[in-house]
Amino acid sequence: MSAKLMEYFNKQPRLGTLSTSSKDGKINVAYFGSPRMVDEKTVVMGLGQNRTFAYLQENPNAVFMIMEPGKTLSEWKGVRVYLQMTDCQTAGAKLDQIRAKIAEVAGEGAAKMIHAAVTFAIQEIRPLADFGQGWEQSI
Repeated sequence: MSAKLMEYFNKQPRLGTLSTSSKDGKINVAYFGSPRMVDEKTVVMGLGQNRTFAYLQENPNAVFMIMEPGKTLSEWKGVRVYLQMTDCQTAGAKLDQIRAKIAEVAGEGAAKMIHAAVTFAIQEIRPLADFGQGWEQSI
């Protein structure tokens, strides 16, 4: 992994999708702007008390995908980051920091909806589309 991925992942404004699955295989996908890579192995984000949060309690694995349109389909950029939840806090300094950051970007109403600070370990990074290239060429 590299600083290039961290810069791309943390670029604002941007939206990505987080895909999760319940223990019995029900799938959920939701859009998020708040996930941040804090180092080359770790992603943190705030979650509301919603389906994504519930599914992560049952199955800690997820995928965060960022897409940027290009002039043609082959010029689209993006990355798929495979994650495993390693920590979930519903109180404390980490949650307060995430709420404060979200308040700056999206307002107090959005910050008040954040129920948990979630930490993920990065398991794998793949390009937006596998055309025989690494993720570096996809961003």
